[in-house]
Amino acid sequence: MAARGPGRVSVLLPTYNERDNLPLVVWLLVRTFRHSGIDFEIIIIDDGSPDGTKEVAQQLEKIYGSDKILLRPRARKLGLGTAYIHGMKYATGNFIVIMDADLSHHPKFIPEFIRKQQEGNFDIVSGTRYKGNGGVYGWDLKRKLISRGANFLTQVLLRPGASDLTGSFRLYRKEVLEKLMEKCVSKGYVFQMEMIVRARQLGFTVGEVPISFVDRVYGESKLGGNEIVSFLKGLLTLFATT
Repeated sequence: MAARGPGRVSVLLPTYNERDNLPLVVWLLVRTFRHSGIDFEIIIIDDGSPDGTKEVAQQLEKIYGSDKILLRPRARKLGLGTAYIHGMKYATGNFIVIMDADLSHHPKFIPEFIRKQQEGNFDIVSGTRYKGNGGVYGWDLKRKLISRGANFLTQVLLRPGASDLTGSFRLYRKEVLEKLMEKCVSKGYVFQMEMIVRARQLGFTVGEVPISFVDRVYGESKLGGNEIVSFLKGLLTLFATT
């Protein structure tokens, strides 16, 4: 770590049916931050999970303290982009980390994100599966082809200046994320892609850190046919408007 610390880091964790994964990802986050000496808070945005995720989050608040774990639920599933907007209202950190709650993203990479940010004074640091020693583990061939194909299409059509547009493990300066939220109109999985495209338009700088993406341990993937169709529609919309 550089001598000058990052201040406080706020982690936004949107959840839907993650009762089995949430305790472990929170434990890994707390351990990582404490070991690195980084001040932090974890904001859990649960979208009315029927499996008891909210109740698990309430227990985690009691275990780690409400200054470190903030449960800010919503009544129903309203989309990833609006979940981040909701969580941002309560974030007090200088930097915001967005990541999945299903253990696909290991918190051990967050200190690397912070080091990268400090080295290049980047506005955004994005985890990439497609550079250096980054990779994907646990996916079947079909899922890998879908991911690679989606990323290839975005590179060809949008030329974003980043190697992994569809990833969702990133570090943002808080004020940069706020500005991007004002510009982004996409929902679901397209939201992550639009964030980087809009960042390029607005002149924000993006650094990358290779990460290992591991398929979820518990629960079912939320990527289905409807999401793929929505992604393609969103990609064409961005191509036409950027």
